[in-house]
Amino acid sequence: MILRLTRKIKSIFTGKDQQKNSQKHSAEVSSAPVTGKTRTKTAHERGGNAKPSSARGSATTKKQDKTNNQNRQSAAGSASPKTRTRKPKPKTEVHNQAPQPRHKIIPSKPEILMEVPPEEGKVRFADLPIAEDILYGIQTLGFKYCTPIQAQCLAPALESKDVTGKALTGTGKTAAFLISSFTRLINNPIPAEQRKPGECRVLILAPTRELAMQIHKDAEKLSLYHNFHNLAVFGGMGHKSQRDELNRPVDILVGTPGRIIDYCSSGALKLEKTEILVIDEADRMLDMGFIPDVKRIVSRLPKVGERQTMFFSATLTDNINNLIKTWLKDPVQLETESESMVTDLIDQRFYAVPAADKFALLLWILEHENVERMIIFVNRKDVNSFLTRKLASYDVKCESLSGDVPQQKRIRILEDFRNGNIKIIVATDVAARGIHVDGVSHVVNYELPDKPEDYVHRIGRTGRAGNTGDSISFVCEYGAYSLPDIEAFMGHAPVCIQPEENMIHLDPPLRKMEPDRRRDSRPGGRSSSSGSSRSGGYRNSSSGGRSSSGSNSRSRSGSSSGRSSGRR
Repeated sequence: MILRLTRKIKSIFTGKDQQKNSQKHSAEVSSAPVTGKTRTKTAHERGGNAKPSSARGSATTKKQDKTNNQNRQSAAGSASPKTRTRKPKPKTEVHNQAPQPRHKIIPSKPEILMEVPPEEGKVRFADLPIAEDILYGIQTLGFKYCTPIQAQCLAPALESKDVTGKALTGTGKTAAFLISSFTRLINNPIPAEQRKPGECRVLILAPTRELAMQIHKDAEKLSLYHNFHNLAVFGGMGHKSQRDELNRPVDILVGTPGRIIDYCSSGALKLEKTEILVIDEADRMLDMGFIPDVKRIVSRLPKVGERQTMFFSATLTDNINNLIKTWLKDPVQLETESESMVTDLIDQRFYAVPAADKFALLLWILEHENVERMIIFVNRKDVNSFLTRKLASYDVKCESLSGDVPQQKRIRILEDFRNGNIKIIVATDVAARGIHVDGVSHVVNYELPDKPEDYVHRIGRTGRAGNTGDSISFVCEYGAYSLPDIEAFMGHAPVCIQPEENMIHLDPPLRKMEPDRRRDSRPGGRSSSSGSSRSGGYRNSSSGGRSSSGSNSRSRSGSSSGRSSGRR
């Protein structure tokens, strides 16, 4: 009995000691840092699939595991000499301010201005009071003597007088108003701190995008040795990039009326201090309906007499003369003899040919003429597309220029044509006055224009700057109606030539003609029925005209140098 009581008392004290030791051990474990070598395993780690006996035990275990993980990470971070810190990502700032202006790289001038020998009846550029930097640019371009319109225009323009000139395209009028404008800007500089963004000193209005780009290129070449900021703005592309260029003062601004009005309305362009206004090819603007837009632009400019205005047109109709009286003050009127310019520099030929044989005659000309660059003019876009695809079926490499061609592609085509990568272009009158390319040897009026003025502008693509060129017109049964107006406008009757039989012989095409991808053309519709009859007798047959079944299809594949120049 005593022994039993003694064991019971002993067991009680032993249990209390064990419980006390257990609590002490638990406190040491929770307060001791985790070194990674010893760690209290959870029930899940010990038993794998062992589950806590109760929900309360499960929550306690999870809380203990979370505490152990936090202690382990803290200990590892304090033990590791290198701490991994996440680098903050660079913040991308949105700049709403205008881009910094691009400084023009000015090359070194030639050491001296070359002495140009005098010639009877010619005016040297050096004889005129032109700024020296511009004379260096003229010398770099290889110009020595003024053209007739330049000799007449430069003298009064350099005196800041208003000038109106009747001159054909390709006579050098662009260089005339650019040279006089640059000279005035150089002789009358304005300090940079007095100029504001969006202000332009010279505004040049052009009817087409291509002409605006060409004028801008000419301006860049002439002002090569001076720090001018010249800019061209036009519709169809680059609205924001062109607007950003207006965030600094502009010296010479070339643009089409629509884009100029856009920037004026938005406040990006300010015309209140414009010193010179140039309107180029005013008759074309009148035909295209731009005169109301031009009037809105002129109303924003300084008044007549406070600005210099130069006005150029190939024709001077009553409407054009009324505009001259409104926008110019006591202008010096200039005029070049259009008849002598055409007959002396351009060899005009008229072929009386049926509409069905026009394509065969065109191929004969490509084969037998020495074609460097050729522009083929038609009146309509569907005819343009048909003729381009028809020429391609005969392995003639060419491109199409019309209102359906996107602006970027039009620019690329013109550059390829200028560089000689493309030698033949089929164009409508929309692009007629925008093609300013030297070295155009032939212009073909596949269809005579409805207006005689357009005929003059078409053939003005060749025979430029004193060079000779060939103008070939096809007078079919429909084009004959336009011939009398052209005769009256030119002042003489052209002689129509009958082509020989071999000139209108047509072999079968080398490949099948591609379909018209511009739109869904339906047989028997306007574009293939009534339209084709007035567009040159286009047929549904693959030959497109008269053909000889017994002839060799490869016999006209470019044996002569003339045809090979227009092929791949």
